[in-house]
Amino acid sequence: MSSAPIESTAKKILVVDDETDVTELLAYTLKAKGFMVETVNDPNRSIGVARTFLPDLVILDVMMPDLNGIQICRMLRADPKLRKVPVVFLTAKAEESDRIQGLETGADDYLCKPFSTKELVLRVQTILRRVNEGVPEAPKLISAGRIVLDGDRHVASVAGEPVVLTATEFKLLRLLMERRGRVQTREHLLINVWNYETEIETRTVDTHVRRLREKLGTEADWIETIRGVGYRFAERRSSDTANT
Repeated sequence: MSSAPIESTAKKILVVDDETDVTELLAYTLKAKGFMVETVNDPNRSIGVARTFLPDLVILDVMMPDLNGIQICRMLRADPKLRKVPVVFLTAKAEESDRIQGLETGADDYLCKPFSTKELVLRVQTILRRVNEGVPEAPKLISAGRIVLDGDRHVASVAGEPVVLTATEFKLLRLLMERRGRVQTREHLLINVWNYETEIETRTVDTHVRRLREKLGTEADWIETIRGVGYRFAERRSSDTANT
């Protein structure tokens, strides 16, 4: 008598790269670590496969024909079903400006080729752990000015209008708001938001803060830059103080 199939709880990884040797290597490595893996070599199929596979994380090459990784990442962020899925760029484009562009597009991490499979797996595990830990244990509503952060529903709004944040942006904003008035160093943010060690490039923090401010629009100045140190969510906005 056959037993009923057991539903897999393994995390699903989608790998998009036009080089088959890269996708084969990553599929082998990630499967050996217990992940379910789907690979795509034709970038034009990536969004369709993602909508069907519904991955927990996407590893995405940047330099591909017809449709590059930056464009695909933007499409993922615009899709209601996929916009919160973490994205890791894996690319030969190693300049700082390339890394910044990738992070500003909405990627959660950026790894340059040639790469260490061990480092890639560690980064994937770190991001997935961070996403899991980002789910609040109890309902929590935080507000400042016209910003409202709903920890229970994991949504944010400004002046009553929803703001689409990635999992990393949401965790960053929540940490700053929860520690309102207290300066958070870049190193502290890297450890508590990204789960990274302090030697990791701190420019990652600056890029995410800049992107977060853009999304907050008129409420962006709640996040203050403490030059040479880090950031602080203000007790009171300077613009409000000026009007009193």
